[in-house]
Amino acid sequence: MRRRDFNRLLVGAAAMPLAAHAQQAMPTVGFLSGRSLASDSELVAAFRQALNEAGYVSGQNVNLEFRWADGRLDRLPALAAEFVERRVTVLFAGAADVAAGALRVAAATVPVVFATGSDPVESGLIASLNNPGGNLTGVTVITNALWPKRLELLRELVPTTGLVAILTNPTNLNHLPAIRELQTAARRLAQDVFVVGANVEADFDTVFATLAEKHASGLIVSDDALFANRRQALVALASRYAVPTIYGRREFPAVGGLVSYGASTPDQYYQSGVYVGRILRGARPADLPFLQPTKFELALNLKAAKALNLVVPPSLLARADEVIE
Repeated sequence: MRRRDFNRLLVGAAAMPLAAHAQQAMPTVGFLSGRSLASDSELVAAFRQALNEAGYVSGQNVNLEFRWADGRLDRLPALAAEFVERRVTVLFAGAADVAAGALRVAAATVPVVFATGSDPVESGLIASLNNPGGNLTGVTVITNALWPKRLELLRELVPTTGLVAILTNPTNLNHLPAIRELQTAARRLAQDVFVVGANVEADFDTVFATLAEKHASGLIVSDDALFANRRQALVALASRYAVPTIYGRREFPAVGGLVSYGASTPDQYYQSGVYVGRILRGARPADLPFLQPTKFELALNLKAAKALNLVVPPSLLARADEVIE
């Protein structure tokens, strides 16, 4: 064997364990969601974009692992525990409202960034929005304040609204403050409201049968992973029963729903990805203030409005961020 070839062989042999070590040392980001990839591909894309802009590309210098609860929120604690056992570098969690206890446990050993629709201070996850403390930070929408706005928009779109229903998931205890806030707003508007619940898709038919029985003239669908995952089923039932319905995410009007109003979910996941990138570069969660959205979207589906014989007020049309025809 020539000396040159022998030296090349030695260098290659020495490099092999280094390469293996580098691969082992590649940071791993755990992505935990109460929804599914089928419903949240746009959100994953926004999260990846933020990581890419921070210099982290999945499969090249960071591992990105996913765990999906597919609307079965009771699975979230066990899925979070899997990531802790895997010793991921950073854990990102959607549907943090339901998995709050599991995230507190995870934060003892893993930096956690989470997206939530409730007040993380009120739920005891962090000390304050400006100074989270501990090992958790993220982005909150605090949707409680959005439910009264959705009621106002529904009344504007359906001026003869008599009785309005609110669809919630009874297993999501973070809906309780939002329900109280909405009921207070309804009393102020002299609007009759009632609550219906569903914690599995099989409950949807019963919900809409109840709406028909009570002659509800409108429905507000709360922000919940189950409803986001099964949005096509909900939209189909709202159409079949001819119930004007407002949702929290533009993905509902995109599949035929009437109207939605809420914070931009892709932006929320993008901002979460920004924080994950900063933590990978050495930032501490305790030093990253909890973010709140600045972008809110009103989406209208004119085809759905026409099917319900609704005339969209020009003032509402002018305020819409997206009009689907």
